Amino acid sequence: MNIKNLFNEKEVVFSFEIFPPKQESKIDIIYNTLEELKDLKPDFISVTYGAGGSLSKNMTCEISSVVKKKYGIEALAHLTCINSTKTQVDYILNNLKESGIENILALRGDIPSNYDGISEFNYASDLISHIKKRNDFNIVGACYPEGHLNTVDLDTEFKILKKKQDSGATHLISQLFFDNEYFYNFLDKTNEYNIDIPIQAGIMPVINTKQIKRIVSLCGAKLPKKFIKIMNKYEYNPEALRDAGIAYAIEQIIDLISSGVDGVHLYTMNNAYVAKRISTNIFSILDTINNCEKVIN
Repeated sequence: MNIKNLFNEKEVVFSFEIFPPKQESKIDIIYNTLEELKDLKPDFISVTYGAGGSLSKNMTCEISSVVKKKYGIEALAHLTCINSTKTQVDYILNNLKESGIENILALRGDIPSNYDGISEFNYASDLISHIKKRNDFNIVGACYPEGHLNTVDLDTEFKILKKKQDSGATHLISQLFFDNEYFYNFLDKTNEYNIDIPIQAGIMPVINTKQIKRIVSLCGAKLPKKFIKIMNKYEYNPEALRDAGIAYAIEQIIDLISSGVDGVHLYTMNNAYVAKRISTNIFSILDTINNCEKVIN
């Protein structure tokens, strides 16, 4: 199934992200998570690529295939390109096609420490163009409401997004953010640059202080005063901080849905409990919206 069609069929597309286990972890961990997530029936599940080394790169295709074939949920396989050759990328694309995967999230990826600046792919748009030539896959891109850490300014950021769209991306998934105003301002700017493909809001429920510090260091997401107060209040009460983080994410998502967002992409961190807590609340709201639409129509 081509994921882009979901945006024509549903008021709000709701999806999950999971990641392959690191090399020292057992693969059963992710399959146990999927067993718990399957009954939530998200519109699709994305599977990240390469975060834990070569093993996780190999597992992306396998896990994506399991998501689709065993659980009947559409899969979106992540693929990074920096420091890769076209031959290497084509090998992975062939594996994904043979596994029945139809949707790819095309990313540049983190620049490795030994990178010499010479690559057949320097940007995500290069990878999108390459995949598009094959005409085998639906291609999704990433976007950054607060700007990418490596982008000089937001004007450049939007020009890059326009290039992704023109190269063949059919929808975008945003980097996580904790202040919805950044996302709304970002959407307003996309209109100015004629970026008119659907954009999903990426939301990550933060459930511990270590996770918060890591997130901020990796992506530069800004923490609103309200969020900081929650973190300080429950810093030494892990269970309360977890519940507060879940509540904060739910509040964010409800506000986004009420404002007519195209979709929400939940970064689950492979935590089925958190995903269930959030989904139970959100799906009841989505059902109400869909029922109201049926009555109106």
